[in-house]
This record gives sequence, C-alpha cells and structure tokens, in this order.
Amino acid sequence: MWFKKEIEIEQVNKMATGMVKHLGIEFTEIDEEGLTARMPVEERTHQPFGLLHGGATAALAETVGSFASYLTVDHEKEFTVGIEITAQHLKSVRSGYVYAKAYPVRLGKILHVWDIRVRDEEGQLIAWCKLSVMVRPLT
Repeated sequence: MWFKKEIEIEQVNKMATGMVKHLGIEFTEIDEEGLTARMPVEERTHQPFGLLHGGATAALAETVGSFASYLTVDHEKEFTVGIEITAQHLKSVRSGYVYAKAYPVRLGKILHVWDIRVRDEEGQLIAWCKLSVMVRPLT
C-alpha cells in the first residue's frame, strides 16, 4: 500500500508541522495495515470541562488519515487533501494519550477513504471516524 516501502516513522514525524505540532501529535507506527499516531490529552486538547475536545479528536483522525493517504502516492506527481471527515465520539477521556490508527477502505486513483479508530491507553474505542481524501496532480 505504501508508495515507498522503506519509509521510517521518523521520516513521517519530520513532515509534521503547524497544528500537528501544536497539538502534540506524533506518529508511532507504520505497518502493512495502516498508520498510527498519538496525541496527549491535556490543556491544549481539552474542552472547558476537562475532557478531550471532539475537535482535537477529529484533528488527530484527519492528521493520521491524511498522512496515510500522502504516503500511498508518488510525491513527485501527486498530493492529497482531506475533503470530508466524520467522527462518532463514543467515550470521554480526561488525561493520558489517545491513539488513532488509519485503515484503508478504498485507495482509488482520485479518492481515498480511511476508517480511523481512536483508542485510549487501555485500548478502549473512544471515537470512530471516516475520512475521505482527494488525490490531486501537482500541476
């Protein structure tokens, strides 16, 4: 599935900038099933009641899915951009880390669809997300 078979997780983390860095998102694993990232649950990612903000969860899901899509295309010819995300928030979290893994549902020439599962440190499912990503030519 990955365009470059020898991609290392350190290389993926070096590409992360902007909001990804601000939220403390870091990629932790790339394997034959998908890409995984984690995000701290803390002041930056809390809503006013001290729980993980749903928008932060969606940002984590879009980040891991968008990066996963990007890693499946030829960077000299194409780029990817998220076009729709949905998130079902199933359980609250107050602290620690949450982990998101993006699994491909469809990797077409123009459209990618990702199933993204967000889990807490105990492995409990806290959000179930779907991301659609468009593949575009560089020129």
